[in-house]
Amino acid sequence: MKKVEAFIQPHRLDEVTLAMHRLSGVTGMSVCEVQGWGHGKQLATSHSHAEQVCDFKPHMKVEIICSDAIAESVIQAIQQSAHTGLAGDGAIFVSSVEQAVRISSGERSTDEI
Repeated sequence: MKKVEAFIQPHRLDEVTLAMHRLSGVTGMSVCEVQGWGHGKQLATSHSHAEQVCDFKPHMKVEIICSDAIAESVIQAIQQSAHTGLAGDGAIFVSSVEQAVRISSGERSTDEI
């Protein structure tokens, strides 16, 4: 299994959600509002001019756990649906998931849950 984490622009969430609904094998996703800065951070000087402060920007964090077989399709769908062509479109991170446990039934899986 893979965990696909995408940090996207808030106004692209609907497009990403629709893209995930269209993909066969995606059984769910989690979304939360986050703030941060990354590659394109902007520094603003403070009152003392000696100190610099970084402005955090709002993003949406989308998490999808999927089978290895569809991970690349998930990545491509997110990349296409979140893309605006402007700086700050976001980033996608992929990691391996060893095991999943369904709380309600105790079912364990190393493939998909």
